[in-house]
Amino acid sequence: MKKYASLLFFALLLNGCDDGDLTVDTIDFSDPTITAQTCNTTTNNLIYKLKKQESLMIQFPENTLVNDATAPGKPLSFDINNTTTRVVYRAYNGLVGTANICGAIPPTTPSVTEEWQATAGKIIDISTAEVADNPDGSSKITGYNHSLVFQNITFLKPSGPQVEAEYSFGVFKTTYASPTTTFLGVVRQCPTTKQLFNFSASTALTIDNIDTALLEKVVTPTNQPKRGLINATTNRVFVRTYNNGSLDQNYFCSSPLPSTPSVNEVWIADNGEQNVSGIIEVSTSLVGTTYFHTIVLKGVRFTKGNSSFKLPSTYNYGTLEVVAAP
Repeated sequence: MKKYASLLFFALLLNGCDDGDLTVDTIDFSDPTITAQTCNTTTNNLIYKLKKQESLMIQFPENTLVNDATAPGKPLSFDINNTTTRVVYRAYNGLVGTANICGAIPPTTPSVTEEWQATAGKIIDISTAEVADNPDGSSKITGYNHSLVFQNITFLKPSGPQVEAEYSFGVFKTTYASPTTTFLGVVRQCPTTKQLFNFSASTALTIDNIDTALLEKVVTPTNQPKRGLINATTNRVFVRTYNNGSLDQNYFCSSPLPSTPSVNEVWIADNGEQNVSGIIEVSTSLVGTTYFHTIVLKGVRFTKGNSSFKLPSTYNYGTLEVVAAP
């Protein structure tokens, strides 16, 4: 009898030993110190959170999460289909790290002890821009906060389906930098379209259909510049960014425009308000036979989608040199 009792005790002891496996009933990544990460900061197609022995992953098609704020009350919604848009939870028998998620050849340890795959539901994305204000009145977008929430998500567990009406994945932050509007060259004007442009290798600020009165060959008195307002028909101001960083002055006046470098982003200046914002000032001087039009933009904000950034309150666009006709 004692022999059988000893064997029973030994069996219970073996069953009670901790082999490192994790038993999971619910998913909980609500700890604010657990930050969402990505395997690729360009495409953001695999986003994940890690705990000691757990991971929660979202797979999107590339570039699903765009760098733009969502309109108030109009979040983005993505259907979970378990093919192109997936949500997967995993438990492990040891410490899990980034290499287990993103590695081309993941480590053989720790092993996955349990996996839940989402088979239905939606991923809701509410995005806001992180904006830094500067003393000169300008602002820069430094990134976007994507608040991701699962709605009516169905997890297929080893024990059967489990439905969550709403589960917050948390905030995933993308990095972004507003276009740089510091230009070292002079302002130029295309002879046919009359477009004004100043540029760097990857960014250009243009003024289209400028009011001809602003560029009249008339010297302005000191502190009495000619003024115009940015609007939808004249004095249209744009910032464009380009891919590959190979922009040069020959690009702007070509017809048609060259296919390279290709345009990456287009930001449009908001319409102006008299004595408040969106103002173009031009001061004109004459040296010899050359007129110098110094162009200043005041209170200008650029918008793309639901995002915006501001130039300095007083922004020196540059000087256009025009030789007087003989």
